[in-house]
Amino acid sequence: MSTDPSSNSNGGQLQDRVILVTGALEGLGRAVALACAAAGATVILSSFEQADLEPVYDRILDAGHPEPAILPLNLETATERDFLAAADVILDTFGRLDGLAHCAASAPFLSRIDDYDASEWERVIRINLNAPFMLTQACLPLLRLSADASIVFTSDRVGRRGLAYWGAYAAAKFGIEGLMQVLAEETRASSHIRVNSLDPGVLRTALRAHLYPGEDPNRHPDPETVAGAYVQLLGPEGRGLTGCALRVENGRAC
Repeated sequence: MSTDPSSNSNGGQLQDRVILVTGALEGLGRAVALACAAAGATVILSSFEQADLEPVYDRILDAGHPEPAILPLNLETATERDFLAAADVILDTFGRLDGLAHCAASAPFLSRIDDYDASEWERVIRINLNAPFMLTQACLPLLRLSADASIVFTSDRVGRRGLAYWGAYAAAKFGIEGLMQVLAEETRASSHIRVNSLDPGVLRTALRAHLYPGEDPNRHPDPETVAGAYVQLLGPEGRGLTGCALRVENGRAC
């Protein structure tokens, strides 16, 4: 079976849906964005700079999928006003949002808590926890305009059971799990919004290679192998699931 996320293996599961994917420049975010487009979604690609995302934009167009959009956002520096402005752009352009996949992540190094620089701690927490919170909060009115909306927070094994030296990244991912649970409870009976977290497992990404430069990257699967699990949760297959801490097994969320 092909693991090319630009193939049509996901059919039209996300047909006519508008899906925002953060971290769409590379790695997991890029794979999820391409898979969503292949499944029929209009994908809003988000990363640091517009120019960075143009190759992903072009690939989606060249494959004959719905025309995507580009929404530059620097999760390290963006303010509440920036996130609200981004949500306004989505509203003006599409009138609603059907899905939000949080795929952006930053884990700059491994360190003992004894040695962790306070300013780096705040930066990592901001990118991996505070920014997803602010973006989600800004997008909630748009998600409520959808008849079947889904939020997928990308989790990590170190955010479910702490491991030494993962520091602020692990703490942020524990926070993501808490944010997911609280938001799921708040939206469960009052909206059509589903909220879940998904641990994709250890993948062959630039983030992993940076943290473990001596590791053989071929030990781990490509991000494309887990992208279908995001499509599953963002589309009709995910109906009925909310407040769940899920993992990827054999390419599916469970």
